[in-house]
Amino acid sequence: MRSSDFGIYVHWPFCKAKCPYCDFNSHVRHEPVDAMSFARALSRELAWFAGRTQGREVASIFFGGGTPSLMPPQAVGHVLDTIAKLWRVSPDAEVTLEANPTSVEAKNFAGYRAAGVNRVSVGVQALDSADLKALGRQHSVDEAVAAFRLAAKIFPRVSFDLIYARPGQTRDAWRTELTRALAEQQGHMSLYQLTIEEGTRYADLHAAGKLKVPDEETGADLYDLTQELTAKAGLNAYEVSNHALPGHESRHNLIYWRYGDYAGAGPGAHSRIGQGSDRFALATERHPETWRARVLADGHGVIEETRIEVADQAAEYLLMGLRIADGIDIARYRQLSGRVPGHLSELTEMGLVSLRGDRLVATEAGRRVLNAVISQLAV
Repeated sequence: MRSSDFGIYVHWPFCKAKCPYCDFNSHVRHEPVDAMSFARALSRELAWFAGRTQGREVASIFFGGGTPSLMPPQAVGHVLDTIAKLWRVSPDAEVTLEANPTSVEAKNFAGYRAAGVNRVSVGVQALDSADLKALGRQHSVDEAVAAFRLAAKIFPRVSFDLIYARPGQTRDAWRTELTRALAEQQGHMSLYQLTIEEGTRYADLHAAGKLKVPDEETGADLYDLTQELTAKAGLNAYEVSNHALPGHESRHNLIYWRYGDYAGAGPGAHSRIGQGSDRFALATERHPETWRARVLADGHGVIEETRIEVADQAAEYLLMGLRIADGIDIARYRQLSGRVPGHLSELTEMGLVSLRGDRLVATEAGRRVLNAVISQLAV
């Protein structure tokens, strides 16, 4: 995987219900969605992006949301066929779809595989019935485990995804839950600490004092336990919240973290596209039906396009790159910023960063205070 690798992100914005912790661009429709009309709009917008990325080879395709497992397999197939016509796709391209583990959605797994999906990220989120309900999830624990096992039989690569540091969660409870999940995983786990995001139902409850999450010390303790148990299982912490056996890392997310280029199609999708020495940030209309109308009228739903200043590129590269185990290329950072990272010797002496050849990486201690480390390096 190289920083020059190119990815495509496809956003499916619809959900059965809005989870109280989620700040992603997701929408609930109480009438059936015309899935194929949105698939055709996605294809039309992808054609516009193809004109901006001529000559690129697609290394990864990622269907995110929203809830992409609400897409009919034929809609997924339509989009993938379009991508294959517009770009050269690498023979070993990773094609990921985020999936909710309800029994209804799991019935589509074979159809997704036939359409070309070769990796699914299964949003189990919790192995506790009360917490699943509190998180607004539509599946049971047993249903989630059954769906994950089915996915593991159908797809070459799968990810078991959980949220921890949930309200009231103890170290012992998380140890039991994560141990059970580790017995089920098939090479990749995404383990995210719950964060309170502005504009969500959880944010409102938290502000009103009706929702208490683990304090910073408890959160750090749960993080340390996560690192301990995943390491014992042989899963490398290749990113702050992602753990994998060698070869099972998410190629698509590595494109983001290595500051590569990607085109994002669909309502509310974002892109980073390099053209010559310039790099552009693009964003599309968030409202699904408005986005579709824009695409039909103009060929795309892009409403923001900004040339990223070189100094801002350096900041973004630092912010993204230090999340992963192999860190950043110092020469690339110097080329963007015109200097070496700040406070390097002090942070090295404190054991928060280290130099590995021509790369700068955050140590295990540095990852615990990563935002502070990045702010010092950026000075």
